[in-house]
Amino acid sequence: MRHDTLVDAIGNTPLVRLRVEAPEGVEVHAKLELLNPYAMKDRVARRVILEARRSGALRDGAPIVESSSGTMALGVALVGTYLGHPVHIVTDPRIDSVTLAKLEAMGCEVHVVEAMTAQGWQSARLERLADLMRDLPGAWWPQQYSNPDNPAAYRTLAAELVEDLGTVDVLVGSVGSGGSLCGTSAALLESSPDLKVVGVDCVGSVLFGQPDVATRKQSGLGNSLHPENIDHRLFDEVHWLSDDEAFEATRSLAREQKIFAGNTSGSVYRVLTHLAAHAAPGTRIVGIMPDRGDRYADTVYRHRSSGPVATTPVEVPLGTTVATWSYASIPRRDRPVLVFVESNTTGTGMLALRTATRLGFAPVLLAKDPGRYQGLDATRCETVVCDTEDDAAVRAAASAAGRNLAGTTTTSDFYLAHTARLARALGLPGHADEAAAACRDKSLTRAALRDAGVGQPRHAVVDDEGGAASAVASVGLPCVVKPADGSGSQDVRWCGDEATALAQVTLILAGTENVRGQARAGKALVEEFVEGPEYSLEMFCADGEAVCVGVTQRTSTELPYFVETGHLFPAALPSAARAELAETARHALKAIGFERGPAHVEARLTAAGPVVMEINGRLAGGMIPELVRAATGIDLMDQQIRAATGRPLRLVADRARCAGLRFLTASDHGRLTGVTGTAEAAGIPGVESVVTTGTPGRLVRPPQDAYDRLGHVIAVADTPQEVDAALDRAMAVLRVETVPAAG
Repeated sequence: MRHDTLVDAIGNTPLVRLRVEAPEGVEVHAKLELLNPYAMKDRVARRVILEARRSGALRDGAPIVESSSGTMALGVALVGTYLGHPVHIVTDPRIDSVTLAKLEAMGCEVHVVEAMTAQGWQSARLERLADLMRDLPGAWWPQQYSNPDNPAAYRTLAAELVEDLGTVDVLVGSVGSGGSLCGTSAALLESSPDLKVVGVDCVGSVLFGQPDVATRKQSGLGNSLHPENIDHRLFDEVHWLSDDEAFEATRSLAREQKIFAGNTSGSVYRVLTHLAAHAAPGTRIVGIMPDRGDRYADTVYRHRSSGPVATTPVEVPLGTTVATWSYASIPRRDRPVLVFVESNTTGTGMLALRTATRLGFAPVLLAKDPGRYQGLDATRCETVVCDTEDDAAVRAAASAAGRNLAGTTTTSDFYLAHTARLARALGLPGHADEAAAACRDKSLTRAALRDAGVGQPRHAVVDDEGGAASAVASVGLPCVVKPADGSGSQDVRWCGDEATALAQVTLILAGTENVRGQARAGKALVEEFVEGPEYSLEMFCADGEAVCVGVTQRTSTELPYFVETGHLFPAALPSAARAELAETARHALKAIGFERGPAHVEARLTAAGPVVMEINGRLAGGMIPELVRAATGIDLMDQQIRAATGRPLRLVADRARCAGLRFLTASDHGRLTGVTGTAEAAGIPGVESVVTTGTPGRLVRPPQDAYDRLGHVIAVADTPQEVDAALDRAMAVLRVETVPAAG
């Protein structure tokens, strides 16, 4: 076939029938994407670069910067340099000499990072990429993990399969960025709704609920991050292979089919042979084979297994930790439904919906006002609009969500009691009503802790203004006044004199609705001001046992407010103090009858011992779960979904690092114009992410509650000192820019 340019030669790859043992009438085909000019991702590079040039995002002659250790690098190099763009590839020491030689021969500049970070090689490469984006004027980054043109590029592959075969019954492909298999299957499903989609992953990859093992040797599939381009709703089945199994399969592919390919193709081949052997007559199976074996000649093809290699897979429930070839069924139709009763509006809210999908559930969000949830559309989650303050409406909506209800949960303080009542009504696991109520109403918390003898501040409950003065007198000054049912530090104030305390009580009692439009409890708490460093205990309860996952060290604004400004996990504490705090948290949870799921217990450590400030019956906010994951490998959101659906928990750390966070806030009243320095901050060694949440044009002020925060920076390192140093450097270059607000 003649082509005008080399770029035009991308695609239209051969489809060959494989000789495998299978029942009569079963067809097994391999789509040889490895016979693109370089490899499968030539398709992606062509699509994303041409679309960027068409839209103006990539100007003529502007640099292209990409992070890759394999075929995406080659594709970007091919298309980018051919079209006259300088190409910079950020990679890591795993890059093979053949790929490196090809990149340099095409005229690319290759940047090799020296060491992985807490999130593996990908995050280390992204830090270096941020430096290049800052230093190269007009540079453009394809962002293969989130660019929708990545999966869109494979519509051509799907069209070629249809042209060659007419119909496909089973499609098998490796999963890394999510583009190839998700893009191809999404296109095929439009005309073949009964297509079975089988993903191939590797042991130690997080893509389908496994713990991350950064030392895994396979390349081209698997990941330490969760790419946005993976649509978990498309999969019917997923297989995991160990390094030994994948490499042995790759050599078998060459020996048996004469296809000299990489380990992604080998892994796909191994799954193809299994599916073919068990297929019904007449089944047509296609496997996508991404890359050729040149660059693996001295690794995969010279590798010798260190132990036995599985020849057949073991079926496991999705979410089971595996070490050898295993698979899990994820039926695309009638998946178990996990009902969310509302959500928190930032942080873990939308992450929870995506996590549920990744774990094989069909999440359904019941919401009174879906418009309050930024990023909801991107979760691809079903949303049901109903009055979530009406228990009957919530029950009806949950019952209509699906026959196969797996559980119900929430990530919002405001809906703990609602969720508990729904679980009880549906006969599903959930909190006892009394425990949920005690988490929401701090006056009930105080009563339960008092009866159990758990350390807490002196306090008094005020439900009318007439009792305010005596409450202040009984507690003493200075004191803290706060709503009994507040959240996010709203209306919490340190009061140094009686007049201020009485005014704060009046303000709280005058409020009839909270930020969610719920009726307020009509009670204020006047509490002793307890001095001492602040900590939170990240707890998880299962089978009557409360496990302390770790202790977070917290910093807050200067008085009179108590807005968190930063976190460090794990807290820099002597082991005895850490154990004392954890034991106090266990007693506190037992006192209120809290027996299942995540809890976030806030405490201060005084000279007399720990004092419990609050008990929150949900995961910590403020991105603390992300710090826990980066530092320990424990994904608390994953564990919440497991707990809500009765799956076994996995609370064992697989690493021991430190993670910290600082929040972005305004220093003056005004109108936000933007946050500058984000790219520079992202490039600082140790910084994992820089996120801005404030919308330009909104009114801002120095923080008085959590809703005044405008973003955050997360850093990960081996020691607390390194984390603090990275965060200090990042905060020094970030600027929250405002202009005076009229009036």
